Amino acid sequence: MTTRPARLASLRPQGYDGSLTSADTILVVDDDYDVRESIADVLREEGYAVALAVDGADALEYLRANPPPRLILLDWMMPRMDGAAFRVEQRKDPRLAQVPVVLLTADTRLQSEVEAMAAVTYLRKPVKLEELLTAVGRHFQN
Repeated sequence: MTTRPARLASLRPQGYDGSLTSADTILVVDDDYDVRESIADVLREEGYAVALAVDGADALEYLRANPPPRLILLDWMMPRMDGAAFRVEQRKDPRLAQVPVVLLTADTRLQSEVEAMAAVTYLRKPVKLEELLTAVGRHFQN
């Protein structure tokens, strides 16, 4: 993660009042503890509700037991179930298929995978905080 800019509050979506329901959760899926927790901390500090999963299988378990989140931040390369395998399973479930996904990756060749996996966009690791909050904010506009 890069250093936190001083004025991140200005990146909150216009009209966002800070009130969230369980369906307004952001699911962060990343096998790297430090990355997962850093992203979660930043999002919580900005007022977002956050759920965490360590890989695609863990994410599917969470999704099947809870209301669909507003957004999924998904690491591309993970053990057990990677981002591609997760997306295949997610898209099979009509209740989960419409949840937008932002891929997180260090892979510089991912543009074609983003299109093939029907992800909203991708963020390159290390994630720049302004880019993260801008991508997230797009899904919380009223």
